[in-house]
Amino acid sequence: MPEARETAVYTHGHHESVLRSHTWRTAANSAAYLLGSLKPHMRILDIGCGPGTITADLAELVPDGHVTGVDQAPAILGQARATVAARGLGNADFAVADVHALDFPDDAFCVVHAHQVLQHVGDPVQALREMHRVTKPGGFIAVRDADYAAMTWYPASDGLDDWLALYERVARANGGEPDAGRRLKAWALAAGIGDITATTGTWTFATAEERAWWSGLWADRTVASAYAERATRGGHATAGELRAVARAWRDWGAREDGWFAVLHGEILCRKAA
Repeated sequence: MPEARETAVYTHGHHESVLRSHTWRTAANSAAYLLGSLKPHMRILDIGCGPGTITADLAELVPDGHVTGVDQAPAILGQARATVAARGLGNADFAVADVHALDFPDDAFCVVHAHQVLQHVGDPVQALREMHRVTKPGGFIAVRDADYAAMTWYPASDGLDDWLALYERVARANGGEPDAGRRLKAWALAAGIGDITATTGTWTFATAEERAWWSGLWADRTVASAYAERATRGGHATAGELRAVARAWRDWGAREDGWFAVLHGEILCRKAA
């Protein structure tokens, strides 16, 4: 088994403002590009499962199969187990894992899925090699990641410009790549993976409720999460500058004409049979 190689620090941490976003995610809004390839009997590995909402959806979609959710943070797996238990799902389990060195045999899963993971890891090409290794011949590797530089909003906001520049500095200082979405196909090719279908997907926040939710979680994350701590300790921003960014988020969220779009890169790769 390859030696673990994780060197990056997870930028967001698991503050409530982060989980507010993670628990909103579903297979429908975050893995639609994969769903048409699923069959009821499939065995799925869900990497970076977090609180398990996507994992639980996948388990419902493979009632004759099984889903294993893994995450590098042991503490979050208790919430993931509670998520599947609350939904009465008996075909899912969870474990701690490093995507750079997965503790599973070759050809173990019909589908290996990762949502918003490769932007946070130290060696995404090695991660994809491992994902490919544990996928059965004829199976699928499915990866989706945001691309921060491609995010766009209206109206223009100097404060949100500051947020984007700051986030990218902090994420890269932590060893990640915030503009991962555009790189997924290139990383897969570098990992020796062929038969790649590359697509994009978006989240859009425009209604009053959507704006309040999206701006609120980012305002809170900017001043109260592990990201905020890493921004200040790393010398990327002062506490005052973080408060200014948080105000900019809330100002944008209060705009009736506010609109925000998140672009994701997606790859669906078929392992040669």
